[in-house]
Amino acid sequence: MPTALITGITGQDGAYLSQLLLEKGYRVVGLLRRSASADVIGERLRWLGILDQVELVDGNLTDLSSLIRIMETVKPDEIYNLAAQSFVAASWQQPLLTGSVTGVGAVNVLEAVRIVRSDARFYQASSSEMFGLIQEPVQNEKTPFYPRSPYAVAKLYAHWMTVNYRESFGMHASSGILFNHESPLRGIEFVTRKVTDGVARIKLGLATQLPLGNLDATRDWGHARDYVRAMHLMLQQETPDDYVVATGRTTSIRDFCRIAFSYVGLNFEDHVVTRSDLLRPAEVQVLLGDADKARSALDWAPSVTLEEMIAEMIEADLARHRAQSRS
Repeated sequence: MPTALITGITGQDGAYLSQLLLEKGYRVVGLLRRSASADVIGERLRWLGILDQVELVDGNLTDLSSLIRIMETVKPDEIYNLAAQSFVAASWQQPLLTGSVTGVGAVNVLEAVRIVRSDARFYQASSSEMFGLIQEPVQNEKTPFYPRSPYAVAKLYAHWMTVNYRESFGMHASSGILFNHESPLRGIEFVTRKVTDGVARIKLGLATQLPLGNLDATRDWGHARDYVRAMHLMLQQETPDDYVVATGRTTSIRDFCRIAFSYVGLNFEDHVVTRSDLLRPAEVQVLLGDADKARSALDWAPSVTLEEMIAEMIEADLARHRAQSRS
């Protein structure tokens, strides 16, 4: 039975990846950062019905000693580094923390793997935000990077260090440059979930308005369930490499709102209001990925459409609010 160690296991991607690996017969161990909200840390794993099937171990990306101990104890065959300070907007308020966790933290994991489990396979969660101020209309693995947030800069450091460890030490270290991917497990602070939760609340009469920032920014949105499949496929390849994972379709936040509100029979223009305090200091206006390499080399393709994903998210948020109102 292969063993996978997942950092960030309690997040959206960590939960879906755990589910996928358990279905494939893996032993799944998750690194858990102790926090004040210990009673809700397993919420996403519980939502998928797999909380009792994964092992959770204490550790922190900023503590190399804890990572070395975990590598020695768990002896993972595959390591998926999904942990990060992952909310872009917060990275301007916490740039040093973002750099320590998202950037240096990834290198701490790489170093622990190199010291203890050098034959293991490593996955780094890179981000389309690294493209930032886009240098080409469609972004692939050869597109120059131009990060536009402390989060993106930290991700870029982790990305290049993954390349460096691969080339310097011969490690099987791959990066997935994942474009935006969403699901009912997306954090409420992210715009897509903010929209679907707002739609649910407005439909149920719990709210009348949905405040948002820049409606003209466009993103290439896929489903997290599809994207974790790509992560796993990367580590099954004989040769490590970097891959863009995307749908090849870009949609504005305005159109995302239009699709979401129309799903429940509402007009988004009657409810969405824009607020200047929700704008980013430096916006990334357009992201559109070219996943041809992943399609050909990994035989990967997205299976969930944007409309199907939005419907799934809204139904989940409607169910959540109905359950809360009954309790």
